[in-house]
Amino acid sequence: MPSDVEYSPVGEGLGMWDFWLYVCLRRAAVMAAHITGLGLTLILSLLSRPGTSLFSWHPVCMSVGYCLCMTEGILLFSAEGSLFCCKSRKSKVRLHWLCQALVLVAAATGLGFILASKNVSELPHLVSWHSLLGCCTLASTALQAGFGLCMIFHKQLRLSSPPPRLKLYHATCGLVVYLLATVTVTSAMFSDWYQATVKGAAWWVFLLLPLFPSLVVMNQITNAYLRRKKITS
Repeated sequence: MPSDVEYSPVGEGLGMWDFWLYVCLRRAAVMAAHITGLGLTLILSLLSRPGTSLFSWHPVCMSVGYCLCMTEGILLFSAEGSLFCCKSRKSKVRLHWLCQALVLVAAATGLGFILASKNVSELPHLVSWHSLLGCCTLASTALQAGFGLCMIFHKQLRLSSPPPRLKLYHATCGLVVYLLATVTVTSAMFSDWYQATVKGAAWWVFLLLPLFPSLVVMNQITNAYLRRKKITS
């Protein structure tokens, strides 16, 4: 007698009380991710004191791009706790495009400021783990944007890959970009500038802040695009 095993979507198969508890916890996690992304952006912006130097704009631009815009661009598709829950799917897609475009603009601007700062100070480039990780993040961001453009202009480009596969590539690359951005932001907290600015217990608290939104985003993307398929044993 053959036995088919099918994995249910996350949250199914629970009792009524357990299901509502699960939904409430997911909504709380998503809202906490919104708050953490915004809070981390504000903290880094305040610590960098924008305008005091060329370098001071680099943390501002990068935190706005990756901690805020990219986080919101992904979480707006969340069914639990999205700030744009009243919008249609088409409107959410357009907002996603806008957020991702802002990520590219902010990242390019932040890159320009750090290059200008190092050139003025006559400091070498790409000598730290943070800078190397940042380059990987920027390259992955450009690749992810490329997959997004392929999805938008699929017919015009006459691509052989079907749109669902391109969407999967885009989502997977987006997950990689977000995780790389999280690691890059975390590595910045080991820099001399950051350790001279934040000390004591606050440094450990801020070190853990970028990890929470990344867990929520990773869970959302894997549940939406990488669900386990039916297997036969």
